[in-house]
Order: sequence, then structure tokens, then C-alpha cells
Amino acid sequence: MKKWLIPAIVIIVLGFIIYNLTVGFNNTAVTNQENARLAWSNVESSYQRRNDLIGNLVKTVQGAADFERGTLTDVIEARSKATGITIDPTNITPEQMAQFQQAQGGVTSALSRLLVTVERYPELKANQNFLQLQSQLEGTENRINVERNRYNESVTTYNTHIRVFPNSMFAGMFGFKKMVRYEADAGSEDAPDVDFDFK
Repeated sequence: MKKWLIPAIVIIVLGFIIYNLTVGFNNTAVTNQENARLAWSNVESSYQRRNDLIGNLVKTVQGAADFERGTLTDVIEARSKATGITIDPTNITPEQMAQFQQAQGGVTSALSRLLVTVERYPELKANQNFLQLQSQLEGTENRINVERNRYNESVTTYNTHIRVFPNSMFAGMFGFKKMVRYEADAGSEDAPDVDFDFK
């Protein structure tokens, strides 16, 4: 056997191994990244459903009661702010995620105030359209939570894949970056104060 043949075979075998490692890493990373993007789209879709329901809720409330304008205005403005923020999940910064969460938290807060204020209007509480919309909003809030959890699971799978060795070396070469998870709103770890003082 010729001397040059052994080094050539070793180089070919090493090249084949490195090629398979990088292709396997890249394809899995792309798949995981796309799954995380899909999961984020589902989060946004759930929020969009809520925003669509809010428009119907506001119209129903306006039509059924001589309602406090400030509360309705707050809901409409919060909805407008929330729909004005769009995020590319592969380029999310912690600041963008905080801004998105703050806008969505504003919608949640405004809706809560709206639903509490509605309690003073018995004719509205008995309105079938309102009851149906309220039920759909509750279901949508549950969907939002499920989709956020699925997004976080997808991001965890992706982040783990690009951070383990030797994948971490390839991640830098191919430009894969860590994605940001959806986190709980600030202060949500504290139990709310409930006061039943009816004086």
C-alpha cells in the first residue's frame, strides 16, 4: 500500500464524520427553531383571538348599558397598544419580550376592570351576547396560557440543542442564537389581596 493512501483515507473519513456532524446539527437546529417560531405564532394567534373578542365585547357593553366611558377607553387603548407590537421570535431580545408582556398585561388589566365594572349592571350580566363573549374570553385566556407554555417548551428544546457540546461550536459557526422564553409578569409570584369588607 502506498504511503500517501493512508493519510488520504484518514482525511476522507474525518471529513465525512465532520460533514455528518455539522449537517445533523444544522438540520436539527433548523427544525427546532422552526418549531419554536410556530409555537410563537400560536401565542400571537391566541392573543389575536382575544383582541378580536374585545371589539365585540366593547360593542356589546356599549349597547347594553350607559357605561363609564373611561373604562371602555382604557380597554380600547390597551388593545391598540398590544396589537401594535410584533416580534420575530428568532430575534427576540429580553427588552422586546418585556415590552410585549407589558402591552398584553395592560390588556388583561383593562379587561379585568371592565368585567368588575360590569357587575354594577344587572341587565348586562343577563345579556346572552355578553355572557357568551365573557365565556369565550375566559377560554381564550386559557388558550393563551397553553400556547405560552408550548412556546417555552419549544424554545427549551432549541436552546438545549444549540448549547450542548459539541453543538455549541457549530451554533456559532452557523449563526444560531439562543431564543428568549416567555416569563411570568413581574409581581405575579405574589398572591393577590382579596378583601371582602362590604361596609
